[in-house]
Amino acid sequence: MLAILIAFGAISVVLMPLTRVLGRRIFLVAAVVPTAAFAYTLAQWNAVLDGGQLFESVRWVPQLDLTVAVRLDTLSWVLSLVVTGVGALVLVYCARYFSDTEVGLGRFAAILLAFAGAMYGLVIADDVYLLFVFWEATSVLSYLLIGHYTGRKASRGAALQALLVTTFGGLVMFVGLVLLAVDTGTARISEIVALAPSGPLVTVAILLVLVGAMSKSAIVPFHFWLPAAMAAPTPVSAYLHAAAMVKAGIYLVARFAPGFAEVPGWQLVTVGFGVLTMIFGAWTALLQTDLKLVLAYGTVSQLGFLMVISGYGTRDAALAALALLLAHALYKSTLFLVVGIIDHCSGTRDLRKLSGLGRKTPLLAVITALALVSMVGLPPALGFVAKEAVFTSLLEGGLAGSPMGWFALVGTALGSALTVAYSARFFWGAFFTKGGVETVRPEHERSGFMLAPALLAASGIVLGLAAPMVDATLSGYSTTFPADGEGSYHLALWHGLEPALAISAVTLILGAAVFVWRGRSVAAVSTSRVSAAGSYSNVLRAIDTIAARTTSVTQRGSLPFYLGVILVVFVGAVGTALALNRTWPTEFKFWDFPAQLAIGAVMIIAAFAATRANKRFQAVVLVGVTGYGMAGLFALQGAPDLALTQILVEIVTLVAFVLVLRRLPARLGEKNGSANRGIRAVIGAAVGIIMATVALVTLGARNALPISLQWPDLAYNQGHGRNVVNVALVDLRGWDTMGELSVIIVAATGVASLIFISGRTDNLPRLPRKEAKEKIRRQRASADAAQATGDDSRTSWLLAGRTLSASNRSILLEVVVRLIFHPLIIVSLYLLFAGHNLPGGGFAGGLVAGLALVARYLAGGRHELGAAAPVDAGKLLGTGLVLAVGTALVPLFFGQAPLQSTFWEGDVWLFGHVEFVTSTIFDVGVYLVVVGLTLDVLRSLGAEVDRQQEDESKLDDEKTEEVNA
Repeated sequence: MLAILIAFGAISVVLMPLTRVLGRRIFLVAAVVPTAAFAYTLAQWNAVLDGGQLFESVRWVPQLDLTVAVRLDTLSWVLSLVVTGVGALVLVYCARYFSDTEVGLGRFAAILLAFAGAMYGLVIADDVYLLFVFWEATSVLSYLLIGHYTGRKASRGAALQALLVTTFGGLVMFVGLVLLAVDTGTARISEIVALAPSGPLVTVAILLVLVGAMSKSAIVPFHFWLPAAMAAPTPVSAYLHAAAMVKAGIYLVARFAPGFAEVPGWQLVTVGFGVLTMIFGAWTALLQTDLKLVLAYGTVSQLGFLMVISGYGTRDAALAALALLLAHALYKSTLFLVVGIIDHCSGTRDLRKLSGLGRKTPLLAVITALALVSMVGLPPALGFVAKEAVFTSLLEGGLAGSPMGWFALVGTALGSALTVAYSARFFWGAFFTKGGVETVRPEHERSGFMLAPALLAASGIVLGLAAPMVDATLSGYSTTFPADGEGSYHLALWHGLEPALAISAVTLILGAAVFVWRGRSVAAVSTSRVSAAGSYSNVLRAIDTIAARTTSVTQRGSLPFYLGVILVVFVGAVGTALALNRTWPTEFKFWDFPAQLAIGAVMIIAAFAATRANKRFQAVVLVGVTGYGMAGLFALQGAPDLALTQILVEIVTLVAFVLVLRRLPARLGEKNGSANRGIRAVIGAAVGIIMATVALVTLGARNALPISLQWPDLAYNQGHGRNVVNVALVDLRGWDTMGELSVIIVAATGVASLIFISGRTDNLPRLPRKEAKEKIRRQRASADAAQATGDDSRTSWLLAGRTLSASNRSILLEVVVRLIFHPLIIVSLYLLFAGHNLPGGGFAGGLVAGLALVARYLAGGRHELGAAAPVDAGKLLGTGLVLAVGTALVPLFFGQAPLQSTFWEGDVWLFGHVEFVTSTIFDVGVYLVVVGLTLDVLRSLGAEVDRQQEDESKLDDEKTEEVNA
């Protein structure tokens, strides 16, 4: 079974490229997979007979107890045959339905096959999480299939509507499934049903599961998405909306009914909403003039019928439900395929425009008649056998004293009468000759086109004649329910003169009368002002209106306003939580060292001074004072790693601020004044007070020893390092660091995207090593010649020094940078490799290397930066992330957990005793990402801004020359 699932996915992937060669014959290739799956499933008949089952399981994520568990019992066996058998025939039908010029043909074939695989996985899944995965996969794939005609607004709207409704129901269902799994302690569906727990929590969980089932199977009030989905191609309607996806909800009810049919509210929901859906759908179908909509609302009605009997919860009802489900899949898929043929050969589905088609296409009329015989419940079709079983089981329930049995019997009988009426209307509208309507002139009948509907229709008759064999096969599911009295009902074509036969006869007579009274009308459908579809549209319209108004109020393009909203929400939410807090600290310790008090005072003064600063650079420097003060506090608390990193971050941040500030006015509020200062002050003070209170409460709320006390041992024993901070970043909490690296790369890409409009790469010169050496040699020769001739022009200590104007050059800075650049790089590498046991690490080392590049840029400009780092920043960022991710994934190939580190030590000549931990490779990735980020900032906010300023200056000079000329 798992191999079949893999085959569905693998073949789906290769269908699109093959379509270019095979055209519409690609559907015949796709049909091979469900045909093979059908043959395999059919071959398991003996294994699932009398309640047997097949089970396969593969451990997925052992740490989370996630398992790919699949099971084939009687219920899933029948559904698997329906999914694969009907799916194969629909794919064969598609080979004649579509043309080679169809837009998106390969995509459609691939998605349809993938959907068949997802549906197959759904019915055999024996794990609640696996079931949910396939459940949502069918919703997404059905969205793509319904919206196949991407150029049509109706198709896109119907696809979105189906996706929203079924996904909403699926999420609600998932909550219920998780509650059941938690309550029972197992995620296996078979074990949950066998345990059948009870209680208020279980009742809530089951009702949530039923919401998902109702949304998927188009039960009122979720029914409206199914008729709208008729905008899809007819093969989609025949498969998804007759045989496959809409059966998922019915399958879910049937799967959980053996264990939970007695849960309070179960029968009320399944029977109550099922009867309402059956009557509503049948009556609405009677009012339609589009043959496809007649079938669509008829499908809604029949799904209600299936919901009633599947959820009734007795042994006889379970047998009848499975028989009716099989019969419905056969006759309804047949009828949808017939509509596709009618549409192809006559160019319309409107029964008001169809006349005399039965005489022109007699074979098609016979196929349709066979399917309708099963749908209305006439012998010898399987639909008749199933309907007799339904009426008998409900009648027995009523006679046993169940009011719900009588309600279900009367409701389904009325619904069956209306089914007869709209079935007659369908056949009359499609094939009869109507007065005043021009006779259609269809193309000749194509037997290949009718192969699929003919086989499906004939199957419904053959299985009806073979009712005893069907009974022996399906009874394996019904035996999972308690026995109904002394004996159990058996499927048969003839039970003699019994009440169920009389009820069926009455429904036929009533249905014929309704057809004569209303069904022969060709009037257009009359719609009610209040409908579920209208409510859905109103809800979406209200959401759009609220979103638009909210956006117009909040998205003003004002950064202060955005920050204000965020901070006000923060104060409100956190302040409310603090107000409800009942555990306040009773003791306060203001400092550990007197120096902390002095540092804190400096930080407070700097913070207040920053609010009063009137120059941008002054404000940035004052804000940086608080950062350096924090580094001092880290150092006093014995955290040299944090102190070092904080200092380096402050330096790099100051440089980044300076690069940005040079393009802004020097004074704050010079162009745009600071308004609402009082409100800003109140918000700022409130945030400060809230944060101080949070710090007090959280530090005082601890009543157990902190986990940090165990970190030194964990770092040494598991991470093989003595620097707790570094080992935690690259080993113990490597997943967090990997996420932070991703955030850094996104931030760097965002900055580059804002500056580089057409691409993230710059146009700085990239000098190869040989060219750089040759240029330096020429510069030295030129300097020596100048000195010999007495020329006092400045000597260039950097490669690109002479590219700067004399007013922007500093020979002292060039000399210092020339002297310290390489030592800084060496220090950065030392911090990188020593950081596992000593202060440092990839982050600190990367910052030091970044500062070395900053120095080169500040001293020699953008050309010097290009010479110092002749590599693209994006490649550094990508390489760093690849190293980090690779370090996490490689252990998997050796049977270890992700990020599992390996320790190696030994004596190496010249170096002495050497220790190496594989997590160092992760740290190298961090190093490269930080260097890449710094380089990206320098090239974006530095070099590219310089180039733009130069272009602006040249443009201004040209304009000035033109004016002077």
